[in-house]
Amino acid sequence: MLQLLDKAKNFVVEKVVNLKKPAATVNDVDMSSVHRDYVEYFAKISISNPYSHSLPICEVSYTLKSDGRVIASGNMTDPGSLKANGVTMLNVTLKVPHSILMSLARDIGTDWDIDYELEVDLTIDLPIIGNFTIPLSNKGEIKLPTWPF
Repeated sequence: MLQLLDKAKNFVVEKVVNLKKPAATVNDVDMSSVHRDYVEYFAKISISNPYSHSLPICEVSYTLKSDGRVIASGNMTDPGSLKANGVTMLNVTLKVPHSILMSLARDIGTDWDIDYELEVDLTIDLPIIGNFTIPLSNKGEIKLPTWPF
């Protein structure tokens, strides 16, 4: 009887491990708008859902770093759900205070961009399995706007 339970347990574990899971990538990080106290950036994330039903996104938490320092962090609760058998585009809003941007003046002044590292954790509610977190990391540079003279 014990062998039968072990075989059943191993079978279930193998099936759960080999289940298709949603996958995500960071497509772009770009400046959205400038406000009096902060600059707003959008991180565009594409998430593919291999299942035939929509899945709720529980939470998105993010950390934006530049020059090894955290310049923005936060989370979005209940940002929507993933389309069934498709790709969902998600825009994550990142707000960076002007005071932090001023501390990056050396990096900005050399090449007129901000070198960044973005870490995002997407928590999705999968049936049977429960909450599943997809960790993402993306490095790149945000070009700053120029004004013609």
